Amino acid sequence: MYKALIEDIFSNLEETEEITFPATDKDLLILTEKFLAFEISSKVFLQAIAIADYDGAAAFRYVDNYLTTLKNKKKRRQRKLLMLGASSMLQNSQRLDSKQTWDYELGHRN
Repeated sequence: MYKALIEDIFSNLEETEEITFPATDKDLLILTEKFLAFEISSKVFLQAIAIADYDGAAAFRYVDNYLTTLKNKKKRRQRKLLMLGASSMLQNSQRLDSKQTWDYELGHRN
């Protein structure tokens, strides 16, 4: 009987749930320090703390994913601003070029 029970336990290992642990005070301090370098809403911070209350590892994944997304958005925004700046500089340059055409009949610039 015991042998059947042990075999049953080991055969169901794939079906077991992952064990989660709440974050410690030290973990909460580390999470807070990660957020300090960025401007985030209080809603996001409180969500991370709520997740940490029942699963510390999931809270760290949440923070890392959020910060990665935030960094990527910032990079895209900077790239877009650079492209817009370069585009406006090109347009200004083209306007200047068209204003500074030579009037060949008079021999000077317009």
